[in-house]
Amino acid sequence: MTSRDSTILLTGSTGFVGQALLPALLEQKRSVRCLVRNQGLATPCAVEAVSGDLLKPETLQPVFDGIDTAYYLVHSLSAGPKRFSDLDHRAAENFTEAASKAGVRHVIYLSGLGEQANSLSRHLASRGEVTRVLSGGPFELTTFRAAIIIGAGGASFELLRFLVRTQPVLLESDLLQTRCQPIALRDVIHYLTACLDEPRIQGQTCDIGGPEVLSYHTLLERMAAVANTVNLYLPVPSISSRWVGRWVGLLSRLDSKVVEALLEGLGNEVICRDQSIRKLVPFSLTPLDKAIRMALGDAT
Repeated sequence: MTSRDSTILLTGSTGFVGQALLPALLEQKRSVRCLVRNQGLATPCAVEAVSGDLLKPETLQPVFDGIDTAYYLVHSLSAGPKRFSDLDHRAAENFTEAASKAGVRHVIYLSGLGEQANSLSRHLASRGEVTRVLSGGPFELTTFRAAIIIGAGGASFELLRFLVRTQPVLLESDLLQTRCQPIALRDVIHYLTACLDEPRIQGQTCDIGGPEVLSYHTLLERMAAVANTVNLYLPVPSISSRWVGRWVGLLSRLDSKVVEALLEGLGNEVICRDQSIRKLVPFSLTPLDKAIRMALGDAT
């Protein structure tokens, strides 16, 4: 259990999940320190911001001083498919070493669903490798594995939103029949904060998902229905993640490298295999259509 008087380190505080987690922690009156690479970035006055870079281990000692619990919410997808796995590995190693030296007691990592027995995409495989690296530390490691997170600003959600709202015709291969279990951003935040006070979760790996399991094709249709749009589907034998990534990058503000990495994972089923977290942290999960409606309302 994390004491209310202890300081929590939040890495990835400017990212999609980090931006939602920070106010939730502050609402609980937690003492939060954010790792930032740019001190010029604005942070709430109640937050301590410390400069550092997970790829530069010499900068990390002051970041971890006095830290009891740390959230690991970083990835390197924007570096491109040839580099992000290596950068993810290096960042996780540097984090683990610095946290170990500082005596950090508990690390919380948000990873991705996907079974290692299957041929995972580079993105999902890298998430698993980060888990392996972090698990080598002396601290307790709590890992939450999620599929698509439904929330404005999330790369996966914004990709789906772009497709259903701007593309009247969508390419459809067999990959769109792969099953997924999307979860609302606010439910992810609930789990990430609940584990601070639930010792039975700490040190465990927990699958977290929403109330429905469905195919990507059905998810696109559900999003289109909520957004009040109609899309036609053109069957094709295969879809090039690289080509689609570049195309989406040209037509939107989305990062083509991130899109490519996400699309590579279309063939990986991402559903919860272990539902034990539902008993340890019981609450009403956000219905899928409501989650989509909330996210579309917040989207710009």
